[in-house]
Amino acid sequence: MGREYDVVILGGGTGGYVAAIRAAQLGLKTALVEKELLGGTCLHKGCIPSKALLKSAEVYDLAKNHAENFGVNTSEVVLDFGRVQARKEKIVSQLHQGVTSLMKKGKIDVFEGLGRMLGPSIFSPMPGTISVEMTNGDENEMLILKQLIVATGSRPKSLPGLTIDEVNVLSSDGALSMKTLPKSMLIVGGGVIGIEWASMLNDFGVDVTVVEYAERIIPTEDEDISKEMKKLLSKKGITFVTGAKVLPETFIQNGDSLTISADIDGEAKEFTAEKMLVSIGRQANVEGIGIENTEIEVVNGFIKTKPTYQTKEHHIYAIGDVIGGLQLAHVASHEGIAAVEHIAGLKNEKIDYTKISRCIYSSPEASSVGLTESQAKEQGHTVKIGKFPFMAIGKALVNGNSDGFVKIIADKDTNDILGVHMIGSHVTDLISEAGLAMVLDATPWEVASTIHPHPSLSEVIGEAALAVDGIAIHM
Repeated sequence: MGREYDVVILGGGTGGYVAAIRAAQLGLKTALVEKELLGGTCLHKGCIPSKALLKSAEVYDLAKNHAENFGVNTSEVVLDFGRVQARKEKIVSQLHQGVTSLMKKGKIDVFEGLGRMLGPSIFSPMPGTISVEMTNGDENEMLILKQLIVATGSRPKSLPGLTIDEVNVLSSDGALSMKTLPKSMLIVGGGVIGIEWASMLNDFGVDVTVVEYAERIIPTEDEDISKEMKKLLSKKGITFVTGAKVLPETFIQNGDSLTISADIDGEAKEFTAEKMLVSIGRQANVEGIGIENTEIEVVNGFIKTKPTYQTKEHHIYAIGDVIGGLQLAHVASHEGIAAVEHIAGLKNEKIDYTKISRCIYSSPEASSVGLTESQAKEQGHTVKIGKFPFMAIGKALVNGNSDGFVKIIADKDTNDILGVHMIGSHVTDLISEAGLAMVLDATPWEVASTIHPHPSLSEVIGEAALAVDGIAIHM
């Protein structure tokens, strides 16, 4: 017979392991199934390793190109990419050990293997019993459950007709494992992942070209942020081509280089680089997990859920990238907590996705929460806007990076803050103040009434809040 649990989580990424911890806290007998490594994409193929590389790139660029501005003369700056990768792996390993310890602390049973949902069977009259094909070759484990949470995450998309071999044509997964840096990189896709890689590789000294299908890079962000990002990254030497549809059938590998063409206003333009990175989004991992044995609905490649994260099978929940929406680690974590608390019968506030912060860890960084200016106007708001540049902030000048600004969008009639958008150094660390303001339905006056320490980068938020009503002090 199988093992019985109150809750089984299928997938041990950020959403899955956080859900498991919360379930254990609530006294539920919990099991977690993971086919690879605890921590999932975020820890091993996304958030953490990419930010580790970005930090090394930032330090290298600072030492090589900007140290003299601080009165520090460096005779020769040498990049040891092997040590860069080793540092990344050390950070990932340390955090992985931490997640493993948390599972032990919560007395959560972890099954290492590929889990699949079964239909009604001798184990249970309800679909959802999990059969685990164990990684170590042991006999399959059967997990009989009262409730199931599907948290199988996502993987990089590819262009139809273009093979990602992870040698010359890379996904973000393959790029993280590069042993050496190419001389040039063509990046297909100017969204968040593409921009982060463009910034990183450029700081490492790689010649970078970004080709984007939309008319502007990071098209889901506020237009002012998009324009500023393109301006600042172009100034660093990155080439951008927008409104370009890449033609996979034109791909040619020529020894140590590759070429591919894109349709731009009806004309084909050829691009050549040593390697190519495809970053056009992510697709949900819905295959091979037994969905066909249930009544779960998959719409446009994502599992369909109710606001409670229940699927059509009321005892089966789904969270994170596999349900679409904001594919962010912190979103998956909170969806996992919400699903578990619903299982436990607790009353909790529904997640308001308009009040979740979004970050881009390029150099410069960008972050945002709430509506863009165009979204606010499309929804019928009469807006008033305050913008304040880092150039007028003392700490930004001290830090040697005064590019960028903060933009606050408020409703002219109600005075409520509708959105906050930032671009500049360390703005991913500043956005949480704006997120709290959104949660509390704060007004610009309330944000400005918070006395921000001087000198600090956070002063820019107070000044931008004052600028909404035209009363910024230092501009």
